[in-house]
Amino acid sequence: MEILTDSQIRKTKKYLRAIIFISLVFSVFILFFLLGLFTYAKIKGPPPLAVPQSTLIYSANEEVIGESSHGGQKRYWVKLNDISPAMIDATLVIEDKNFYEHHGFDLKRIAGAAIADIKAMAKVQGASTISQQYARNLFLTHDKTWTRKLNEALYTLRIEMNYSKEKILEGYMNTIYYGHGAYGIQAASQFYFGKDANELTLAESALLAGIPKGPSHYSPLSSFEKSKERQDIILNTMVKEQKITNEEAEQAKEAKLKIVGEHEHQQIEMAPYFQDVVKHQLQTQLGIDEKTVELGGLKVYTTLNPKHQKVAEKVINEEMDPESEVQIGFASMNPKNGYVTALVGGRNYEESPYNRAVQAIRQPGSTIKPLLYYEALESGFTPSTTMKSELTTFTFDDGKSKYTPHNYNNKYANDKITLAQAIAVSDNVYAVKTHLFLGEEVLAKAAEKFGLSTKIKPIPSSALGTSGARVIDMVNAYNMFANGGVKVEPVFITRVEDFTGKVIYEHEWEKEQVLDPDVAFVMTHMLTGIFDPKLNDYSTVTGITIRKHITRHYAGKSGTTNTDNWMIGFSPQLTAGIWTGYDKGKDITAIADKRYAKEIWVHFMEEALKGEPIKTFKPTNDVVGVKVNPHNGKLATKDCSSQRFTYFVKGTVPTEYCTDQLEEKNKEIPKKEEKKDDQPWYKKFKEWLF
Repeated sequence: MEILTDSQIRKTKKYLRAIIFISLVFSVFILFFLLGLFTYAKIKGPPPLAVPQSTLIYSANEEVIGESSHGGQKRYWVKLNDISPAMIDATLVIEDKNFYEHHGFDLKRIAGAAIADIKAMAKVQGASTISQQYARNLFLTHDKTWTRKLNEALYTLRIEMNYSKEKILEGYMNTIYYGHGAYGIQAASQFYFGKDANELTLAESALLAGIPKGPSHYSPLSSFEKSKERQDIILNTMVKEQKITNEEAEQAKEAKLKIVGEHEHQQIEMAPYFQDVVKHQLQTQLGIDEKTVELGGLKVYTTLNPKHQKVAEKVINEEMDPESEVQIGFASMNPKNGYVTALVGGRNYEESPYNRAVQAIRQPGSTIKPLLYYEALESGFTPSTTMKSELTTFTFDDGKSKYTPHNYNNKYANDKITLAQAIAVSDNVYAVKTHLFLGEEVLAKAAEKFGLSTKIKPIPSSALGTSGARVIDMVNAYNMFANGGVKVEPVFITRVEDFTGKVIYEHEWEKEQVLDPDVAFVMTHMLTGIFDPKLNDYSTVTGITIRKHITRHYAGKSGTTNTDNWMIGFSPQLTAGIWTGYDKGKDITAIADKRYAKEIWVHFMEEALKGEPIKTFKPTNDVVGVKVNPHNGKLATKDCSSQRFTYFVKGTVPTEYCTDQLEEKNKEIPKKEEKKDDQPWYKKFKEWLF
């Protein structure tokens, strides 16, 4: 045995003292570090357990019309007492058997996992407790960075220090992912077995408890064999932990499982196209991130009128041939505030979620004319302004360019017609003449004033609607006629609340008059003419085919191009517009396909307004109503066989009286030839005497 010298002993003691000192310093550091962590956790207090949950979308009458589903996720919350005890035991034994003993971190499990990983030279065993997993599911991403791990530890401490084990376990069971879009045990139980979580058997519980380890691998729909192997492991572990007996485990292993594989609410909810717009606006206009929109538990209150939506979908299905490939874009709105009450973006959302009511840009045809004629009225035109309707070729650029507009079926009056009549029969020559008289840039500026989000080209054909527009914009433009010239915009969302009930958005609207109310009313009254046969001339009024269905006061305009059919109209309470056509812009040739827009419009308006009071368009203070001859626009007299009550802005009433009928009456009528009286004189005397 070697004897240490005094020098060696002193040196050894020196090293021991250094080791002890360093150990003490390290221990104090660890102690203060841990104390600091616990102090931080205590000061921060309980973190809000804002579990991810679906956003609810409400209609105008606060009826739930939809539930957000991020990537098809389904999330339903159930109390711990409403979960099968077998499911709870199966989850605990496989995920965190020491859950009730540790304080958020299982040090023994961490050490064991580290040793296993070192032996395998790879990550083969996890050590996260249920508390850690819950913290990660609630607040953090799943990236593998030291910052994330530190934050996870802090959240775990805060959760453990401020919530009971039962509360933590309940939250975990309601947020863990079970595959196929099912988050939480209730959604998983309904999806896989078509039952509530409190009805799960031991066999079903053991199968479900194995899925979270790898939903894509252990789902019975992905691999039933792997899910059964995982189920066996869990059942054996439950036996080992004395949660069940060997006999119960064997019975569970042999039990036949009926896998459903369908979510309880598989059907698309009401107004899917409308809901798409709502979700888009939550992000783009309100600045709410996508994750919060889908999983933030928001309550979104919208303008949708369920009655209007159901009527719109019903009428479209009834009127359109199921074999036809013609598509549709439809929107209805409250003209007073711009609230969108119904929206249909296509005939089948599942086949095509493309929203033709708000996304498609199509030629509006003659439905653009009221915007042009409003500008004409402001520039001095009146309903009685006449121009000649005849085949006309317009020449431009010093004779280099020519344009010849054609009327429907190439019919022309070959005489003067009034503005009121030009609208009613949709005369194209009159429209182009008006457009060129005002200046091609006037209509382009009018489109901006009326809220169109697309530009109108300053070219002659734009008067006939060759520049594309969206259905929602065109319907909103007609709102401004219906409401007397007040600026409105399409409104889908009225209020948004967060998961706590705090209002984070509320729609506000300031009244702004952008149109002359008197001119807007005159324009509105002229648009009633498309249903009035008194304005028939060389062609019938364009609304004559649906006049028989009308029971209340409407104003509107139809529009037709080779590839597009439109009908937009309004009552004092409701505006609706429809586009029909092929997605690829193919010519519409079938007669039945050309009728859809008008037929759907009138049946929608009649059914949507059923039970509502019948209202008339109320004249403004500075308009005057007089009877005129609709064919020449002159004041009608009692001798005029054709008369129509027409409104004018004060100071623009015609001063000339209609004389055409009077002149016709006063034309010399040939005298009848007197009959020769051949009676004898005595018969004449007898008649005179008696």
